[in-house]
Amino acid sequence: MHRNKSFLRRRRTPLKQSLEAILQQFCTPPADDVAPWVALIDHLRPRRASNTVQAGQSLQRLIDLLAARDDLRQCMSAALARLFRERKQVSLYVASGLLPSTGFFSETARRISGRLLPEVVDTTYMKDVLSVVFHRVDDEVWVNAIDDAQWEALFSLLFPVEETDHGRPPQVLDEIIEALRVLSYHVSSIGLEPELVRIDPTLEQHESPFLAQNAEVLAYLAHYRAWWADPGTALEDERHLTVMLDQCAEVLQRIRRRASKIGTSLTLTFKLERLRQHLDRIACLLDLLARLRADRNAVSVASQAVALFKTLVHAECRKNNLSDYWGQNVELLSLRMTESASRTGERYITATRGEYFGILRSAIIGGFIIALMAALKIILGRQGFAPLNEALTFCLNYGIGFALIHVLGGTVATKQPAMTANAIAASIGEARGKSRSLDALADLIVRTARSQFAAILGNVGIAVPLAMLIALAIHSLGGAHFVSTDEAHKLLAEVDPRGGALFFAAVAGVCLFLSGLIAGYYDNLSAYNRIPQRLRQLRWPRRLLGEARMGRVASYVENNLGALAGNFFFGFLLGGATALGVLFGLPLDIRHIAFSSAYVGYASAALDFMMSWQMVAVTAAGVAGIGLVNLAVSFSLTLYVAMRARRITFDHARSLGRLVLQRLLTRPHEFILPPRGERSSEPPPPPPATELAVPSRLPAAGDTLGEPPANR
Repeated sequence: MHRNKSFLRRRRTPLKQSLEAILQQFCTPPADDVAPWVALIDHLRPRRASNTVQAGQSLQRLIDLLAARDDLRQCMSAALARLFRERKQVSLYVASGLLPSTGFFSETARRISGRLLPEVVDTTYMKDVLSVVFHRVDDEVWVNAIDDAQWEALFSLLFPVEETDHGRPPQVLDEIIEALRVLSYHVSSIGLEPELVRIDPTLEQHESPFLAQNAEVLAYLAHYRAWWADPGTALEDERHLTVMLDQCAEVLQRIRRRASKIGTSLTLTFKLERLRQHLDRIACLLDLLARLRADRNAVSVASQAVALFKTLVHAECRKNNLSDYWGQNVELLSLRMTESASRTGERYITATRGEYFGILRSAIIGGFIIALMAALKIILGRQGFAPLNEALTFCLNYGIGFALIHVLGGTVATKQPAMTANAIAASIGEARGKSRSLDALADLIVRTARSQFAAILGNVGIAVPLAMLIALAIHSLGGAHFVSTDEAHKLLAEVDPRGGALFFAAVAGVCLFLSGLIAGYYDNLSAYNRIPQRLRQLRWPRRLLGEARMGRVASYVENNLGALAGNFFFGFLLGGATALGVLFGLPLDIRHIAFSSAYVGYASAALDFMMSWQMVAVTAAGVAGIGLVNLAVSFSLTLYVAMRARRITFDHARSLGRLVLQRLLTRPHEFILPPRGERSSEPPPPPPATELAVPSRLPAAGDTLGEPPANR
């Protein structure tokens, strides 16, 4: 029965046309002259895009058949020439694979709508013909996997070696020349954007290379047309034009480097990526013209044509792909955010005993406030608020409490991994597998581990006894326990690792990771929008507070806006996760090691410390497991994003793991307490002011700053 069903399925599938029958269609053109090309690519396409061997074999059979049958070769060559002669090609070169001028979010919306409801296809444009012929999303996989030599062999058969006639350039060449002119105008337009000038003010001091390249391109193309009509006409080579384009590329890289230091935005990143794509496309087309100048026949540009063909197929197949698009445009912003978090993370990695005990003292402050926040959350939960109001009060309790910890100089242990992971990623990028650098990286990991231990010890070590003292004080003053017996058992059940405590701890770890990104985003926002400088130029605060005090306020905002925003929004993430679980009826909650330890303290006092050793063991294991999951999830996610932002691939993880394990076995005490007299093995990082000062001097009282671009 199974064999019969398989047979019926095969019978319902139309038989694939033979290759010779498909090529015969080019000799008698149908009304739709695109149809034979669709049939040909359908024949070449492998069943699975990853089966590149099958695709190469199919293409080789086509090449062998065209080489053996000159009549079929001539028909296909004439059909290809007719296709290019009757289609508009400029849009293929100036739009396919290049970001439009509409903006980041407009292009995001277009790609989403393009996947849901494809755009209208107009085959009078070669761009749409390409998307019709290579209509599957994975076509670019096998097309790009086939060796260039095979495509060049097919190209040479379809365009035999023959001298091109003089006079007006052929249609294909004329369209490429026009595309170069349009691309050059686009580069000039992007290069004059106020955001680029704002990041690199030197563009206003000298002649802009983006304008100079346009004049050079137009002159070169005019000379090229004249030379094509009369080869005796002198034609300067493209070396001077290449120098101008190289200057544009250097300016682009300089702006990217400065933006990674002083702040960027999605709009700026979008424009920089668009500028890079246009410069690359101009270079590609200019290389094609240069090869034609050396030898006036199509075969001489076979390698350039194949490279351009593969690029265009890839672009058309993935024109609605959202992940590629976001990966291209969020890269600079994510790098800026992680660089900011890296500088912050260096403060959480201690080397000396003084720094170590400094972290311990700040963690004690954090544990003290967290014990109070846990008590306030218990009180708020008893008020009988409506679900939305209760969630809002929980969010404010968390957010204001975490922000207060930062203002008072405290530390929350679980906030460290989201910062230290960025510092470690930056060190991995510098190591690149060198043995001395790996030793330094192992030292960094050891220092990070003991700094994290100090922070956890300070948070938990003060949160648990303080919670017990608060509960005992309330009991002695009021005669009733702060937490009832039922509530105590419920609080202890929430940290039981046999339930959902570890999963909820992972949810809290994701919130910790997101809060680190938020902190980096607001640091970038402060630098990019020049918030401190704009605060300094406000008149009424200067009159109210005075110049010196207002300067200190602006400096504090410059150095702490990201941390304050990250802590505040971290509170809303924690409270919001629980609210989402209630709203949608999902088993969604959070478990945070500091709060869980404080709740254990309140529950223990409520039970008059009458807990069995099994209950104590399970509770201790639950708190330890929650802390471990909190740290592991936030650290791994942050490290992954930081390494992706820096384009780092680390192939020496095993060697590094052996070094760290060797340190653990030979000197385990260094993971808990710094040795006496230890100093940092690396020079201290430069102060942020040297990197973030824009402009180079602070504005005086009467100075004004230009308004930043409105479209961010």
